[in-house]
Amino acid sequence: MMKKPLIVIGGPTACGKTAMSILLAKQIGGEIISGDSMQVYRYMDIGTAKVTPEEADGVPHFLVDELMPDEEYNAMIFQEKAKAYMEEIWQRGHIPIVVGGTGFYLNALLYDNEFTETEGDESFRLACYEKAQREGPDSLYKELLVIDPEYAATTHANNVKRVTRALEYHHFTGEKFSVHNAAQKQKSSPYAAAVILLTMDRDQLYERIEKRVDLMIEAGLLEEVRGLLNRGYDGSLVSMQGLGYKEFLPYFSGEITLEEAVAQLKQGTRRFAKRQLTWFRRQIDGLWINLSHTDPQTALEDILAYLSQCGISIKK
Repeated sequence: MMKKPLIVIGGPTACGKTAMSILLAKQIGGEIISGDSMQVYRYMDIGTAKVTPEEADGVPHFLVDELMPDEEYNAMIFQEKAKAYMEEIWQRGHIPIVVGGTGFYLNALLYDNEFTETEGDESFRLACYEKAQREGPDSLYKELLVIDPEYAATTHANNVKRVTRALEYHHFTGEKFSVHNAAQKQKSSPYAAAVILLTMDRDQLYERIEKRVDLMIEAGLLEEVRGLLNRGYDGSLVSMQGLGYKEFLPYFSGEITLEEAVAQLKQGTRRFAKRQLTWFRRQIDGLWINLSHTDPQTALEDILAYLSQCGISIKK
């Protein structure tokens, strides 16, 4: 049986994934599935750099604006929903393009990773989140260092979601998450998959991050966070611990100034981009394109040639 085509576009935040994915989709008749852990939430538009209707330019997007901020979303739910959308896209004779910076989600889909039967049991996960709120993220990270130092070395202490995921896997299976990931990595993709990884020179990427944060503030990010708080969504939610939201919670409670919150967001986003790049380099193979050294049209031509090498035939 012939494998069905799948295109994945990954890379750090603010590197130009949205623009490149839309350019590619229009060229090949593709439809886009968001591989981002935050853009799925309603009311969270500015802080997640969600694609606007103008940017989308008629290209269909899925897994954007589909859940409320207090609904559970994880790699297993993403994988399940993305696979359903992929089937619909193939039936229309189009190619699914999964785009995002949440590497764990992309890998889960690309290699059809298996999840434990306990994924639906949220009790342990919620207990971890509560502990992180109460005692700080380091309290969870110290546990991870003891049970799985290999995985701890690949993630940041403040990434509560990833640390919790590893602790949860060990709690339910008795196995290390790093061992599970290594085994999954040995699997081949069930799809005719092409992975495109976008990057930029660090100085240019950091400059884009700084500018993006300033534009988010101008566009009304503060009002967006205030609106979420007014709706009853607070810092106990995983969604509200996302970049662009958690930094402003102390500002609204009077603990820090707006300038401090903005500075923290810029610094946090730079660090996040650095971690994303490290993850993609270690965990996933594909065609790397440095957008600091090429223009969009040349990058598109390189991508089309790569798709052909991967056995993805373009009808359009």
